[in-house]
Amino acid sequence: MPIKAIIISEKSEGVAILHSFENENAVILKILGEASSIADGVALTDTQRPDLIFLDGSIDGVAFFGQLSKLDFILPKVIMFSGNPCDAVRGFQFNAVDFLLMPIDFNMLMMAMYKVIKRIEMERSLQHQNVGKISRENLNIAKGFVAVSSLDKIELLPMAEILFCKSDGKYTIFNLSDGRKIMSCRNLGEYSKILDENCFFRVHHSYIVNLLHIKQIVKKDGYFCEFINGLTVPVATRRQEDFQRFMKL
Repeated sequence: MPIKAIIISEKSEGVAILHSFENENAVILKILGEASSIADGVALTDTQRPDLIFLDGSIDGVAFFGQLSKLDFILPKVIMFSGNPCDAVRGFQFNAVDFLLMPIDFNMLMMAMYKVIKRIEMERSLQHQNVGKISRENLNIAKGFVAVSSLDKIELLPMAEILFCKSDGKYTIFNLSDGRKIMSCRNLGEYSKILDENCFFRVHHSYIVNLLHIKQIVKKDGYFCEFINGLTVPVATRRQEDFQRFMKL
């Protein structure tokens, strides 16, 4: 599967080279989109969820990464490119995997892509090792808690603080009663087998709700669970009958 990437650059020269490399190496790289400003770059990152960002050295890295850190998912890898060698220092300050001097050389770009692939593989291997230390039987480490594994840590969450869980592709986002959102590297299906079946119900392919935090059931053009903080979650049509029985409606 190719590395999914976006490009953030105010200039066209580097963008053209990257697209040319993509055309010749479709197995390695897939470019999902481009942005020419910090705001557009953050928005594109949020919508596309890339594995990698090609960042032009002319972009204000402090402002960009400051905005990027507010997003609620694992941040992508970064390759910085620039015509100024001094930008390399700045790039590595932002934990860039590599720096490419303009005009971009295909061989150097290939080596940079190899570094990204190896970095991702290494992190996934570490993630699997960490998760593997916890057996499925022990994911509920203590009554009332659930183990949520992200890329770099395993966090114990009190189930009572979970409003609902939302699927985000292969990840799961936990929405908590204090307003926090925590992303897990495990998918929603795995948590449907772990969470307390007396309180949690999978109302939709993308949602598991905690019945203890539901303020009301809204019946308008379908069923919706409204929570104490005003957020709502839809109940899938095919799940409504089971949901009614579960709620004893």
